[in-house]
Amino acid sequence: MTTQGLIVAAPRSGSGKTLVTLGALAALVRRGIGVRAAKSGPDYIDPAFHAAAVQAECINLDSWAMPPALLDALMQTASEGAEFMLIEGAMGLFDGLDGTPGRSGSAADLARRYRLPVVLVIDVSGQSQTACAVVRGLATHDPAVEIGAVVLNRVGSERHRQAVVDALAPLGIPVIGAIPRDPALSLPERHLGLVQASEHADLAGRLERVTEIVARNLDLHALMARARPLACGDDDARPWFLPPGQRIALAFDQAFSFVYAHLLEGWRRMGAEIVRFSPLADEPPPSDCDCCWLPGGYPELHAGALAAARRFHDGLARFAATRPVHGECGGYMVLGEGLEDAARNAHAMAGLLGHATSFANRQLHLGYRHALLLADSPIGSSGHKLRGHEFHYSTLLKTGLDEPLVRLSDGQGRPLGDAGSRRGLVTGTFFHAIAPQTD
Repeated sequence: MTTQGLIVAAPRSGSGKTLVTLGALAALVRRGIGVRAAKSGPDYIDPAFHAAAVQAECINLDSWAMPPALLDALMQTASEGAEFMLIEGAMGLFDGLDGTPGRSGSAADLARRYRLPVVLVIDVSGQSQTACAVVRGLATHDPAVEIGAVVLNRVGSERHRQAVVDALAPLGIPVIGAIPRDPALSLPERHLGLVQASEHADLAGRLERVTEIVARNLDLHALMARARPLACGDDDARPWFLPPGQRIALAFDQAFSFVYAHLLEGWRRMGAEIVRFSPLADEPPPSDCDCCWLPGGYPELHAGALAAARRFHDGLARFAATRPVHGECGGYMVLGEGLEDAARNAHAMAGLLGHATSFANRQLHLGYRHALLLADSPIGSSGHKLRGHEFHYSTLLKTGLDEPLVRLSDGQGRPLGDAGSRRGLVTGTFFHAIAPQTD
């Protein structure tokens, strides 16, 4: 079976591409079509919604962080047995880093590499004819990126819709949907994006409402007609990330959920077993595991419960005495001595590293990162280079006396200094690893 694919993108964030993607995915599943989803760029939250819509894992495809061979391998694996794949872009269609052609991190990179048309979602609230100028600009910006169709979002009335459609007609790009302005189409947000899928008590109901509205106002036949066969390279089965143990204890609950699907699947393919446990339920890492991984998430929203989880604290300390423990971002915060929440209440954390963090002193740390490992750890051996990102608002109240774990540069190679911490078998950093650096 040859999988057909499309990219859903927009001129900017907030245009409605996630909701259009979710509604289209769920509507296609309803029709019995084998659908898979992917998300361009570094994002933990949108893929969880995609996975709920299609009842299958959603992968991230990041052209900056992932070597081209890894992109191809992930695309091929994710599309196996599927009739249709929908890839949602991040930010604006061409947004990414200047540098190596095809390695900017933009959705446009994926459109070029896999020769996939783009379905452009335009927020037309407060405009009509101007939408034509926006679409014309995007359609002519790069001849290698084809705008295959347009979906209008936040349409105010039938008159409004017709005015925009008439304005776009000279471009010859079909308008295949017009989504009305509707409060039911909004999803709650917080400081790192949408509220997590797992936190919605009525996620199925919300998806149902979104699907109904999108299915009524989007021509699914026209959407699928714009798709093209995926043009993937050969599957590359090399071990991109060696598993940090044979049995990996993975913290996973509403405080710890930011872990990439390709990372876990890579470990599984190499024979590792992943055993989940919940710090919020006061569960310690299982004693029959040989490594513990604390991923990112929202520990600042659950700081009181985590501070009171004595079985978790005691079990984690026993585990760390003999086996590696690693924390990424939120996990790193919990490995420190304390966490100050947004109301400036101090909460004692695991104390396995000497730093302390604050969510009250908010400062956005956002961007791609190059990382040189300064010591052996669950994310690689000393001297290895990785690519990944940071995305957090928390700051360090104190750095502690531990040795640093990584030497960071930004996405364009500008030095940012040493970061993270290591003490004994415990390591952690705000840096999220995505893939090894191969160049």
